[in-house]
Amino acid sequence: MTASRRRKATSALHPDAIDALYGLEPVFEPGQAAACEPAGAQGTQFAPIQCPYCGESFEILADLSAGSASYIEDCQVCCQPIELSLEIDAGALCGLTARRSD
Repeated sequence: MTASRRRKATSALHPDAIDALYGLEPVFEPGQAAACEPAGAQGTQFAPIQCPYCGESFEILADLSAGSASYIEDCQVCCQPIELSLEIDAGALCGLTARRSD
């Protein structure tokens, strides 16, 4: 298959299908998440955040079983304390904010 035919074939695919085709990890763009995403089988869900100190992006494992909550978790990169606020509605993650802990 020529490069131009391959480009045409992949341009018609959904971004998730392209990721699967080339073995890529999904990309989470800011503001692109669904309004309320359902929880996984255990009442937990991975959610992307950006550290308010160092600016690095990483994922946290959010516990959705207890409902809306605020707690402190250290950045996986710079180890600074991040205050996380989860908004949970009917077991689905509707909002997540990360800010510097005082």
